[in-house]
Amino acid sequence: MPTHSIPYKDTGYFSKLICDYLAEDEGLNPFYNRFPNLENFKHQLVEKQKNFTDEKRHLLSKRIMLQYGDNSISQSTLSNIDLLREHNTFTIITGHQLNLFTGPLYFLYKIFSTINLAEKLNKTYPNNHFVPVYWMATEDNDFEEINYFNLFGKKVKWDRDASGAVGELSTEGLKEVKHQLKKEFGESENAKKLISYFSDAYTKHDNLADATHFLANTLFYHHGLVIVDGNDAALKKCFIPYAEKELTENLSFKKVSETTEKLTALGFSEQVHPREINMFYLKEKLRERIIEKNSRFYVNETDISFSKEEILKELHENPERFSPNALLRPLYQEVILPNLCYIGGGGELAYWFQLKDYFNKVEVPFPILLLRNSVLLVPKMLSEKLQKLNVEIDDLFLPQHELISKHTREISKIEIDFSQQKEFLKKQFKDLYELAKQTDASFLGAVGAQEKKQLNGLDNLEKRLLKAQKRKLSDELDRLKNIQNQLFPNQSLQERQLNFSEFYLEYGESLLDLLKENLEPLDANFTILEL
Repeated sequence: MPTHSIPYKDTGYFSKLICDYLAEDEGLNPFYNRFPNLENFKHQLVEKQKNFTDEKRHLLSKRIMLQYGDNSISQSTLSNIDLLREHNTFTIITGHQLNLFTGPLYFLYKIFSTINLAEKLNKTYPNNHFVPVYWMATEDNDFEEINYFNLFGKKVKWDRDASGAVGELSTEGLKEVKHQLKKEFGESENAKKLISYFSDAYTKHDNLADATHFLANTLFYHHGLVIVDGNDAALKKCFIPYAEKELTENLSFKKVSETTEKLTALGFSEQVHPREINMFYLKEKLRERIIEKNSRFYVNETDISFSKEEILKELHENPERFSPNALLRPLYQEVILPNLCYIGGGGELAYWFQLKDYFNKVEVPFPILLLRNSVLLVPKMLSEKLQKLNVEIDDLFLPQHELISKHTREISKIEIDFSQQKEFLKKQFKDLYELAKQTDASFLGAVGAQEKKQLNGLDNLEKRLLKAQKRKLSDELDRLKNIQNQLFPNQSLQERQLNFSEFYLEYGESLLDLLKENLEPLDANFTILEL
């Protein structure tokens, strides 16, 4: 398959923070530990090995096996779970919400980035083992972010009342969604396969966590992926010392606020705002913030409250009831996993940059941060249309009005660039300025005003000519707009808008094979993959 890549900074879709990080800008050095290159992983694993116990390894392996329940486990995944017990085994992790039917396309890119990096490290450092991990965000409580996916320009939505951690939501109502999908997908063999994926995941499991676990395990069955659910009482016991500091010292609030001030002073935006306590209280159909007021701890929007002694007793007796928020979850992951690298999108890495000083304070190694692969999938038909129009695929990353203006100038038989005329005019006025100085300096202002007026006139003529040519060439320009709209829905990146099922219908399992084969996790460029 033809592949092509362009620098992230040239796409126009990535923040200055991420582009500066990829360029290894020295100003960002204080906000991360090591840059993601092969050599640095050697140093990272030595640091992590010193800070991770065999006791944690055995517990982790045991709990993961239990979390798989009755799910079929491939030999490669089973081997990786068993290897987690070994002192020379490390993880590469990505995390994602429990989006309905995986949500946007980049779910696949995240996980294949993780799988491929683990494989590359296994080849580079054969005396160690590297395991790809998908961390399911089962404790999130924003149902509106995950209860739909886009299909053929429409939302496929799961309507129901929801409260508490999304992982515990029953799958009630998803049989109706399955019936809707059968109509949308049609009767092809790939359509039947998609329906079986959906049905086996969402109508044969009681809650969203189990359904997502099954689906991810099925999609990546042959690649050794290990799936972890952090909402686990035994694993959360390991986090009790850090949760205690959070409740009694507001440690993350202090350190993250300091780091965030340094980042914003450099001109970068705050991605996540730290709270005094960055934990939720979790029970059935309940996940609400813990707030301290006058030395008492309250669970927001409820009548539940604790004294300091009571909440610490509750933490030790029921650690599963304490849920880290987006800022504290990274620490929880790094405490319970022998992890070397976190792979995420630009927004995720942005809040990790706020955490470096906090990790140092609690003496937990800060992982390597890697931007996940980003991909534009270009069907062959659209690629051929672009060739006929003589348009480079890179140009489609331009805002549509810029793309159309650029293409109009290129195909117009009339020269629409008045740069030469403007330069000629400036030379004429240069002579007039000299003349004005020699005769009467009071004319300088009048000459300047006349120059500005005439340059503006040329600008207006150029815009009118461009507009007229756009009308004349509208048929070809409309074809170009249509191609861009298909590849960049809603003038956004395809990976953030479309679901994998649209491409699976056409390409089946070969879609997953192509992604596995073509994603290079340490290549800091945006990938364009022609199908």
